[in-house]
Amino acid sequence: MPTGRSTSTTQAAQPPNESGAALFQSRQGHLAMLAFSALVSLSFSFGHIIAKDIAPAALNTVRFALAALVLFGLARILHVPVRPVFNRFWRFGLIGGLMAVYFITMFEALRMTTAVSTAAVFTLTPLMAAGCGRLIAGQRSGRWTLIALTIGAVGAVWVIFRADIGALMRFELGRGEALFAIGALGHALVPAVSRKLASDVKPLQTSLGSVLGALIVTGIYGFGDLIKTDFVAMRPAVWMVVAYLAIVTTAGTFFLVQYAAQRLPASKVMAYTYLVPSWVVLWDFVFYGTTPPALLLAGIATTLLALTMLLRGEAV
Repeated sequence: MPTGRSTSTTQAAQPPNESGAALFQSRQGHLAMLAFSALVSLSFSFGHIIAKDIAPAALNTVRFALAALVLFGLARILHVPVRPVFNRFWRFGLIGGLMAVYFITMFEALRMTTAVSTAAVFTLTPLMAAGCGRLIAGQRSGRWTLIALTIGAVGAVWVIFRADIGALMRFELGRGEALFAIGALGHALVPAVSRKLASDVKPLQTSLGSVLGALIVTGIYGFGDLIKTDFVAMRPAVWMVVAYLAIVTTAGTFFLVQYAAQRLPASKVMAYTYLVPSWVVLWDFVFYGTTPPALLLAGIATTLLALTMLLRGEAV
């Protein structure tokens, strides 16, 4: 009897330890995506600076090429083998291709519609990711998570439209919005596809493979613009922004998404895109002293509430 009781006690003690380890990993995933949202938001401000200096297709091809070199060098420094990247490379080509579709459709949509409209469409991404995670990776999103995602979407839309109900009511779906919805779906598929196809490799390897896949797709699409671009004549500010986009918001954020995708459900990974508009408002205040209206702060508070609910949901 004593032996059986001891064994039972030991077995009963295991789940909390396993649960604690899982909670620790999920928190790491949340921190990665918090950094992701902050870094991506800066790219909007920096990208606006060089919008007229280089064609979008050429810009994206160069950023992916530089990002691939950075990730390859980092893999060599950290002694992470790159051979697994070329083992069943089609899976990384698929992941990178999905990201390339997102970037290509975003820039094409911006030629047809406004940044506000594309950002509004992008708020659908976390809910799309929840559906993709369910269909592809068998991830179930509970009622609490879906409520939190919905609240986050409402808050993000409120920030995107600058707390202007009139602007929100004038929102119309056109060709640009429909095109970018395809790109948003591609972005939403990335966490679930990564979890399904690349769980056997390190995040750095997945990031390198995905960037190479994105480079191939974007290079084919943007070849014409690429050969027409006079890179020698570009001003230094353009190269500085391209370097930031390549190293930070491509190599860095690809790694953060892959890292988080192995620790969080797809819906929670994508939920951090809700924070991007709020970060942009913050950077406008820091860089330009632009004070947001009080009603806008309500939207920011709503997105923070949604993320708090998601964190609380880890234990539910």
